[in-house]
Amino acid sequence: MRKLIYILVISFFWACSPEELIKPYPCIDGSCGVIFEIDTLVSPNTYQDANGYWHVKYYGLNYFTIKGELDLLDPEYVINGVPLIETSFDSDYWIAIDSIRFTLPIYSVLSWFTNGDYNNPINVGDITYTLNDLSQNHPPLNIVGYQIQKNFCWECPYAETLLGTYSKYNYNPKQQIFLDNEMVGDTLKVMTKTIFNNDVGFSEIIENEFNIIID
Repeated sequence: MRKLIYILVISFFWACSPEELIKPYPCIDGSCGVIFEIDTLVSPNTYQDANGYWHVKYYGLNYFTIKGELDLLDPEYVINGVPLIETSFDSDYWIAIDSIRFTLPIYSVLSWFTNGDYNNPINVGDITYTLNDLSQNHPPLNIVGYQIQKNFCWECPYAETLLGTYSKYNYNPKQQIFLDNEMVGDTLKVMTKTIFNNDVGFSEIIENEFNIIID
């Protein structure tokens, strides 16, 4: 009977993985937390309204930045000073580029110069180039900065890691979000997913969502 009790006790501890019994909670203070916001230094006049929507002002072809502040990990999950932590960024907004037009200055071989050093030539005209049907060769761009290629392997086990952009092994993740004039008046979502301890063992996952209006 005593042997049976010993076997049951051993079986109970064996059912619980050693990591669950030994490894501490991922965050040092016993509770993992994140703070994400839009960087107002990069995007002036950005604000959050009473309904929780962020308003980003369009000032020309540029980007805005989402930045985060993450709780510290327990030393058990910091290897050689590198925290085992990551944040992924994704969005529901895609851009398909059909054509691009750009203008370049033309210079003469015997051009005039703005000074006697002959370092600053004066252009004698302009030439405009137009690239058409780009969408036929380039897949749509997600505004957080990634594309899904035509031969993307949806069934592959690593597929999820290719969707979105990542900031790893730091407590202050940042992501630049593309912004152009076609987005003015639109409402979009940017999603963040933070994994405290992205290695083996117990992990804490926190997801956030930004509802953003481009003014």
